[in-house]
Amino acid sequence: MTIRLAAAVLGTPDPRGLARFYQRLLGWPVRDDTDDWATLRPEDGGTGLSFQLERDHVPPVWPPEPGTQQMQTHLDLLVDDLEAACALAEEAGARRIGGYDDPQEIVRVYADPAGHPFCLFVRVANASPGPEDPA
Repeated sequence: MTIRLAAAVLGTPDPRGLARFYQRLLGWPVRDDTDDWATLRPEDGGTGLSFQLERDHVPPVWPPEPGTQQMQTHLDLLVDDLEAACALAEEAGARRIGGYDDPQEIVRVYADPAGHPFCLFVRVANASPGPEDPA
């Protein structure tokens, strides 16, 4: 038996609009495109990203505050040029909501147009590889 993650799914009041936002960031083609559902998938057929209609979507609050909508998930996007990736994200409609620098990586936290947090990050040149990096 084989189980493979096909896509992560984000709820949004505008599936098409959010798909176009992530298409600009990732460069992946749109595969499904309806009022209720849109999907991006890389050309190699790997794991994609989908967007499902949620008419009553409430964006999470970042940083978290007691009694507010909490973040359920977020995307980590490894980039090779953090400054260029941040500029692209902001041009596409993202809003910067945080970030940090540490000895391993430099992270910038954004909210997409539906309010989902995502991180753009770059590894520090002399940092050791993370668990998802090839050895």
